[in-house]
Amino acid sequence: MTTSTSASSRVPLSILDLSPISEGSDAATALKNSVDLAQHAELWGYSRYWLAEHHFVAVASSSPTVVVGQIAAATSTIRVGSAAVQVGQRTAVSVVEEWGILDAFHPGRLDLGLGRSGQRRSEAQKAGSAPSPTAPDRQREVIDGVIVPAPFDLSVLLKASRLAAMAEVLTQPGAQPPDFTDQVADIEALIAGTYRTPSGVELHASPGENAGLELWIFGTSKGQSAQVAGSRGLPFVANYHVTPSTTLEAVQAYREAFVPSATLAEPHVVVSADVVVADDDATAKELASSFPQWVYSIRSGHGAIAYPDPATVAPLSDEQFALVADRVETQFVGGPETVVARLEALQKLTAADGLVITSVTHRHEDRLRSHELLAKAWGL
Repeated sequence: MTTSTSASSRVPLSILDLSPISEGSDAATALKNSVDLAQHAELWGYSRYWLAEHHFVAVASSSPTVVVGQIAAATSTIRVGSAAVQVGQRTAVSVVEEWGILDAFHPGRLDLGLGRSGQRRSEAQKAGSAPSPTAPDRQREVIDGVIVPAPFDLSVLLKASRLAAMAEVLTQPGAQPPDFTDQVADIEALIAGTYRTPSGVELHASPGENAGLELWIFGTSKGQSAQVAGSRGLPFVANYHVTPSTTLEAVQAYREAFVPSATLAEPHVVVSADVVVADDDATAKELASSFPQWVYSIRSGHGAIAYPDPATVAPLSDEQFALVADRVETQFVGGPETVVARLEALQKLTAADGLVITSVTHRHEDRLRSHELLAKAWGL
């Protein structure tokens, strides 16, 4: 295979897993499939295996902390982590103690990824709107082979009554999510053993203090997540697979805000991509043909449905497809050569230090094959 970059010089690949539930299947099967994929990923040479956090939808990764423990126990060398723990729905000490327990069982292998989705929803509901994080009049571009879509307006989705109901039950009555900056600082202090309450009381998390955890910040825009990651000298993951229109500005904001720390001397960026690889382009396109319907269930405010079977899924209307067009055109679908070329372009444009791949198909064996083919083509 001929590509523009030699396999030896390519950045590491990792996996972001949602534990997707397929149409006609169940959560137990999805979780077993995640363990199976993680074990294969370790053999194929992937660097990290991260679990997402989602609630009240047809994915089984509602508690990445629990799933991480199971996957770490079923593997031996691959790093395992969260992508990401939504800290607006829990306290800093609960996060540190839970991950301290995991670290006690699996020392030196855990990535504690942190996200602020809970805070974003709360802010949007208070404000009554959620302006697009980028200029609304910016047009779709193709930059060095990478599609940068026009911004997607999240305001309708973030104001959906279903999301408001979820927020109510995911937090204690009357609780207000703490500021993300403060919570990240508290987590770092608890791990370092330097935590003090606002009134000056010294507290120590056990387990958790001195745990060998790598902290990562996940973000979708140039907002607070990118700023916190940069200012605290932490590694940053930019979610091209979620909001592809804002990835470049998120990476730029992180690098501009970066301050060297005991963790990092210089910025470290990983960029996500949604991928389906098959033996040839036509097969991959068929496997990915129900992706628009799945994304529409998310974007319309319903929440992710069980992943549809391409053989039976109904087509979207033009109006429905318009809601998901940016996600569909930025999904990397094809044979190994096709997908590797697009991933190389994304890595080069963002100067990413690594890429993290998420891949969802209706059949588990097709998802396994997708990751196997990519690992081989990437030269892992």
